[in-house]
Amino acid sequence: METNDEADTTKRVTKPNWRYVDSDEEEEEKEKGPAKKRAHLDEEERPISKKKIHGERTEAPEKTEAPETVTLFVALLGFLASAATGSKDFLPIDCNDIYCHDNTSCSGVYTIFPGDPTTPLQVYCDMHTDGGGWTVFLQRMDGTENFYRPWSHYKAGFGNMAGEYWLGLENILLLTLRKENELRVDMEDWKVGKAYAKYSSFSIDSEVDGYQLHLGKFTGGNAGDSLTYHNNMKFSTFDRDQDTWRGNCAKTYLCAFWNNACHHANPTGLYAPPGLVTSGIFWNSWRGRNYALKTFAMKIRSVSACACAQ
Repeated sequence: METNDEADTTKRVTKPNWRYVDSDEEEEEKEKGPAKKRAHLDEEERPISKKKIHGERTEAPEKTEAPETVTLFVALLGFLASAATGSKDFLPIDCNDIYCHDNTSCSGVYTIFPGDPTTPLQVYCDMHTDGGGWTVFLQRMDGTENFYRPWSHYKAGFGNMAGEYWLGLENILLLTLRKENELRVDMEDWKVGKAYAKYSSFSIDSEVDGYQLHLGKFTGGNAGDSLTYHNNMKFSTFDRDQDTWRGNCAKTYLCAFWNNACHHANPTGLYAPPGLVTSGIFWNSWRGRNYALKTFAMKIRSVSACACAQ
């Protein structure tokens, strides 16, 4: 949208805490009291039998590693082994890994590990569209989720992975750091049908740099190109305005996105019924900026379609 238009509107694993004493010394201390010390015993004249005060174990305890270290190490070994052998226990980075591991997989909610092996993440995987293996990071379908949210929510993510959700900027960042991805945008209106747009690459910067968007060239789709206008923009919410407009796009249009001044696409706008609405979900090059769409999804996939953890 042009600037002028916008202005208008347990068991806890720890080191054992017991002490060890001589069995003979234990009996002697009971009879003679604390005056009889171990230092006064002739250890060469009698064998030492070590036992635990509160148990029957007679051997010295083995050194216990910190539980976090053990967990991480075991998980990492499992990840490396599964990636090398094709084990069913492999830890996929994204939906493309799952698809390549088993291309008969159905679309649905899966667990992936875009960060480290101890941090699972649930996500919806599109296993059918355009070859499958798409990791969906934004999904709109029925208006059950409120998308007018603060920065902290867009950073962490929110929603129901089987319905409407935003995966979270930090999780999207992890996905784009691990692999080079292409982007696909799918949408549907209330009458005409479905449309899509594809881009050769998609990545974002860290929070320090405002989660700035880096978008490749438009590679096709009957929806046309409404996203290039947002390329190189920082992410904005109503409580963190990083757009280029003199006003606040997120507040004005009740949205959050990589707004410029303000937008040619509004994926996080209000979910509205058919009709004209200026703050709805729209893709300007397809149905115009004032037509609220019925469904909308943004998804990424590794550009090397099956370079995955088999």
